[in-house]
Amino acid sequence: DGAYCLTCGADRKLKLWNPYRGVSLKVYGGHGDEVMDASASCDSSQIVSCGLDKSVILWDVATGTPIRRLRGHAGPVNTVRFNEESSMVVSGSRDNLVMLWDVKSKALEPVQCLNDAKDSVSSVRLSDHEILTASFDGKIRRYDIRVGELYTDYMGDAVTCASFTRDGQCVVVSCADGVIRLMDKDSGELLGEFTGHVANNLCLESSVDTQDTRIISGSADGKLWIWDLVSQKVVAKLSGFKPTKHPTVSLSIHPQTNCFLATNGPNILMWSTASGQE
Repeated sequence: DGAYCLTCGADRKLKLWNPYRGVSLKVYGGHGDEVMDASASCDSSQIVSCGLDKSVILWDVATGTPIRRLRGHAGPVNTVRFNEESSMVVSGSRDNLVMLWDVKSKALEPVQCLNDAKDSVSSVRLSDHEILTASFDGKIRRYDIRVGELYTDYMGDAVTCASFTRDGQCVVVSCADGVIRLMDKDSGELLGEFTGHVANNLCLESSVDTQDTRIISGSADGKLWIWDLVSQKVVAKLSGFKPTKHPTVSLSIHPQTNCFLATNGPNILMWSTASGQE
């Protein structure tokens, strides 16, 4: 619902925050190495996280304790997401595999393993009937669960992030070549390219805003870059209060309003476009 935010980091911990007051509410410890990604369930009662320790952990938000530790990946796990009903968890790893876990059952084995990627899986995103994966093998793959079909698009360079637009019609794809591409989901047609930010071989994340009017991305220069989706022109480069030597890599967009979160080294930055202020 956008009331809280989750962060995860090299200290092997997850933190739950009230970002509007800058207050840390709870700390979740249990990973044996750096925590790479985290996602909250639809009712905010559970968190799923993944890390370099090759594990996926399901947490109880209120008690701060692990409910289940899912071990199936043979390499560090880069990315993890709940499905819309929060009955399934999908994880992507450096072992090139995407695993689907039934978190409503007590099963500790994945219910399905997608082994199409030929290199590390960098991101997974879900709609009500699709799984969208990105891989360093240069391909984005969309699994349509309703009809059991796989659709693949080759992007030409390692893909660091792929996500759906809010209307579900398009896909936003970040590549290691420093270009963000807007693709028509069904036809694969290239609709736009967004450039100017600095990739520097970082696993940069990108997204649309809540109205599908802006493309947003992290950058090696420490700024959050924003383009107009239609004109493809840069409309803002947001930075923190202080100069930084750190890149801005990970980002999160509020589900209802244009409020943006981004990571910058040890700091989390938040901007609201209502005021344009950090």
